[in-house]
Amino acid sequence: MARVRYGARTEAEIAATRTASARLPDIWSTGVVAVWETDPDAVAAVLPPPLKPTGSPLVRVNISKVDLPGYPLGAGSFAVAAAHGEVEGWYPLVMPMTHERALTGGREVFGEPKKLGEVTVERDALVVRASLARHGIAFVEVRGAVSGELPLPEPSRKTDFYFKFLPAVDGSGFDGDPVLVHCVRREKVRRLERVTGDVVLRESGYDPVADLPVLRLREITLGEKTSDQSGRVVERVDAQALLPYVHQRYDDPLQVHDGPPEGSR
Repeated sequence: MARVRYGARTEAEIAATRTASARLPDIWSTGVVAVWETDPDAVAAVLPPPLKPTGSPLVRVNISKVDLPGYPLGAGSFAVAAAHGEVEGWYPLVMPMTHERALTGGREVFGEPKKLGEVTVERDALVVRASLARHGIAFVEVRGAVSGELPLPEPSRKTDFYFKFLPAVDGSGFDGDPVLVHCVRREKVRRLERVTGDVVLRESGYDPVADLPVLRLREITLGEKTSDQSGRVVERVDAQALLPYVHQRYDDPLQVHDGPPEGSR
């Protein structure tokens, strides 16, 4: 009988997948990063417990393009500064990706709030424009001009916080207790430039980041970097405390329980 491709993989095939993942070369991306101070009450409002605000009400937007061979990728993140106990890091509210391949693994493995979207990073001489868009709305746009080289930072370690969960089959909450994930990224930078410009946040009912306004712009940079990441579950969290924040991940929370039309099964 011919190989049934939906059948179980062999141990050798599973081992080969693990080996290939462990040997991935550095993948470099070109991206714009903007950091600003925003309304501290707005930051506190978007943080599910047990996350808490840090001493600085910061927002960080990362808009990147990755030139994967035959598979160019756009990736974005809109995150607020947060702390879990003594650990400080970033809590992403939305992470637009241009391909499902990048979306699926991050959401299913780490609990990342990824959505399919449009990601643009453009440079024309010194002029730079980067944006995140969904449903025809560029809800974040960073624009400006390169104004000089910056010294390369030392390799760094950054922590992102994610909540991993499965919506309940009967629509009542979750199947099992959600977990809080610490995702650690080790980052290296090979080029970094200062950008003088501004950040525009546009109203969107699907991605309401305009509720975290730019009160004081800290910096905009354009850089080339590579990173790897590893995650771990640090604790189980109160399902009822997390449930009011689940809408952050979906355009419409009701769509989670949309089933196929009658007769299509």
